[in-house]
Amino acid sequence: MKRNILSIAVTSLFFVYSCKNAPVAKQEAGKVEAVKSNITDEQLMDRVQKDALKYFWDYAEPNSMLGRERYHEDNIYPDNDKHVITTGGSGFGLATILVGVERGFVPRKEAVKRLTHIMDFLAKADRHKGAWSHWINGETGKTVPFGKKDNGGDLVETAFLTSGILMVREYFKNGTTEEKALAAKCDELWKGIQWNWYTKGGQKVLYWHWSPEYQWEMNFPLEGYNECLITYILAASSPTYSIDAETYYKGWTRNGTYLTDKTKYGLPLYVKHNYAEEYGGPLFWAQYSYIGLDPTGLSDKLVKNFFDINKNQTLIDYKYCVENPKQWKGYGPNYWGLTAGYTRNEDGSTGYTAHMPSNDNGVITPTAALSSFPYTPKESMAFLRFLYTQTPEFIGSAGPYDATSINYNNWFTPRYLAIDQGTIAPMIENYRSGFLWKLFMNAPEIQQGLKKLSFQSAKYGIK
Repeated sequence: MKRNILSIAVTSLFFVYSCKNAPVAKQEAGKVEAVKSNITDEQLMDRVQKDALKYFWDYAEPNSMLGRERYHEDNIYPDNDKHVITTGGSGFGLATILVGVERGFVPRKEAVKRLTHIMDFLAKADRHKGAWSHWINGETGKTVPFGKKDNGGDLVETAFLTSGILMVREYFKNGTTEEKALAAKCDELWKGIQWNWYTKGGQKVLYWHWSPEYQWEMNFPLEGYNECLITYILAASSPTYSIDAETYYKGWTRNGTYLTDKTKYGLPLYVKHNYAEEYGGPLFWAQYSYIGLDPTGLSDKLVKNFFDINKNQTLIDYKYCVENPKQWKGYGPNYWGLTAGYTRNEDGSTGYTAHMPSNDNGVITPTAALSSFPYTPKESMAFLRFLYTQTPEFIGSAGPYDATSINYNNWFTPRYLAIDQGTIAPMIENYRSGFLWKLFMNAPEIQQGLKKLSFQSAKYGIK
């Protein structure tokens, strides 16, 4: 995927992807029949979780069995990257597979076999001071550059992957001989990540990238608030290459200056969303770090409840779509949600952008509302029900397509991205049962790491 940075000030996930030479042909509507309106909420959640699981179970990269960066039903890959896997999205995929096992959607023994193969692949793949690159060649395990100088370790993508690895370990660590062996492989991978290397010689902040060729030239410190909180949590929790609490508070919280008293629609934002202080950023900021990290009642020295940050960001996004200041056709209580993903270019071809209230072009990304169930269950269910009962053309072989627009005559792209599809089943499951949150939050190292950073959670006995 070729991406051009929207602004050098904006976080590195804010890119535009142009495929103007390869417009996507719209699939014939009605490929998937609408479900009956009397389907229950539980049945609907089962359905979308099963559908999203297919991305990582049926359409995984065939050699590594990890999540492809993208899966295109139209089989058009402008950059010839069908074999490229994404580390962060694969971490979400690991969590999705666990949901599949727990719900009985996939056989446990088959999952153990596949997950063991995945861990063996990751052990042999290129690593950079223990961290994996953003993209990896699924056939060879070699680093695939995300950009010219972004050809080494990506600590944020590594964190998303590691969160999944730890949940796999916790789920299987007391199981059969094969399951215990899988858990041991996970443990070894986790302990090999040199988190403290990414402080660039001991600075009190983590850095996103390091390259053996370009060293620190990417120069992207991880400062809040955005999607990167989990990186600091894992770095502080590492039993082998840990960071101290000062690095978290000086780096992530910008010495405490990332707090804000701003409100939108009467809702406090609590923290300054990087370059999106009026409405908050794209909704993946409330999702990526929280696949395993339970924000419910979670506090640190500065934030009273991380759940409130995420809930209010999501409600602001929802209220913006309902208000619909740009008058896009279709926007409303049943059709909402702005986050990074594929988009519609002006000529009708498929592009990529970070949708949010301050960057709204009439395209709704289904994962935005679907992965917000823990924060907005009523509003997310309304979207889910509308999607499956009223707009079946927006559903494909691996669930809801990545980008849709009622405004443009029910336009959609028959394409998927791992980072978007991978959060759907896990976040819905956290709403339904708290399954993944319990796995991650009860890991011994995570408990110790959170205590080190002065986090508290009555729910998990952390104080």
